[in-house]
Amino acid sequence: MRRHRHEFVETYDGMMAFGYSREEDEHSLIVFLQKFSDDDLMKLLTSRLSDAEIEELVNRLTGLLKTHLKEAEYHRYFLKD
Repeated sequence: MRRHRHEFVETYDGMMAFGYSREEDEHSLIVFLQKFSDDDLMKLLTSRLSDAEIEELVNRLTGLLKTHLKEAEYHRYFLKD
């Protein structure tokens, strides 16, 4: 059974643009991140990132998770425990 989903990007028919409204920013961020995490793109991009860029990205993302998720949410939504 698959544990991860990227359905929003497949069904969203609005624009991907930032700065129009909070709702549009949230939808655009979901689309952007789901496109960003596409397996083919990640295989290509990660091989080109420097060690420092990888560390910077991981630190930024884990910082956001620590700031905005409770431990149980982290396990449920990120780790999929």
